[in-house]
Amino acid sequence: MKYNFYDLAKDTLNTVKQPLSINDIWAKSVELGFAAKISITGKTPWKTLGARIYTDIKQNSDTEFIQVSKRPAKFYLKDLFLTNSYTKENSKVELSSKPSFHERDLHILLSTFVLSNPHFNCYTKTIYHEKSKKNVKGSNKWLHPDLVGIYFPFEEFQNNTLKLLEVLKENPYKLFSFEVKVEIDFSNLREYYFQAVSNSSWAHEGYLVALSINDDPALIDEIRRLNNAFGIGIIKLDLLNIEQSEILFSAKTKEFLDWETIDRLTEENKDFKQFIDDLMEDIKLGKVKSTYDKTLNADEYALYIDAKGMSANLTIPVRGVANR
Repeated sequence: MKYNFYDLAKDTLNTVKQPLSINDIWAKSVELGFAAKISITGKTPWKTLGARIYTDIKQNSDTEFIQVSKRPAKFYLKDLFLTNSYTKENSKVELSSKPSFHERDLHILLSTFVLSNPHFNCYTKTIYHEKSKKNVKGSNKWLHPDLVGIYFPFEEFQNNTLKLLEVLKENPYKLFSFEVKVEIDFSNLREYYFQAVSNSSWAHEGYLVALSINDDPALIDEIRRLNNAFGIGIIKLDLLNIEQSEILFSAKTKEFLDWETIDRLTEENKDFKQFIDDLMEDIKLGKVKSTYDKTLNADEYALYIDAKGMSANLTIPVRGVANR
């Protein structure tokens, strides 16, 4: 019989002898060589793996799998679970998916994605909170977004059209706010989400961005409720092909900007002030002349994620971004 996702999951859990999340089962199967035994056609095989296991547990009374926790969702083999064959020592197993890089290392990946994605088509600037004025401790908590972005309509409209829009008091420009994290799960979702709510109030759209988002259905449902209530969107970055990163939940677009917060950010932080100065100059010129955050072409992308230790999390060759 052809080797499949069920075999992969069983072999991985039998070898590690430790309950694992879906993402960790896949990551460990790659490390152990089991993933190489199956034919992969999609770009997110760990999602296929998760769907197979969830379905088997739900529909098959004789399933060999068992879900041993919900937050985060972890799975194990029934036989091993019943014999309690995993120990505290096993729980210290280091998974290949554990990141060795930092949140700011992801900024350039996000900048590359949002510049090429038609929903954003925006230029970004990293905001370094440490450059802000030193005020009373806690007064600036959750004030600064990680990155800010500006969409310029210069390629979409002729100059005369832009002038007419200005006369008619219609705004063709769009401001974005991004909060970037390495991983989102139940243990940090609410903290991260409300951090994004707090530091995105000034922009037309605000997003919480992560490289890894636990695929527990209960977590996705909670994100959906938060999105419906507060309007912050969710972006999942795709290391395999950054231009195929997903907007899992779209942000609610605000018609009016929070000018008080914009004014405060401009006063408090040099990076944000420079961002405002640059976009105003570019709007005045009618073209992008200022310097915004760097983006990566295909060759630079592969070198960058390798240098940052991100390529260890990849399971197939990097496609990166198109040369431009």
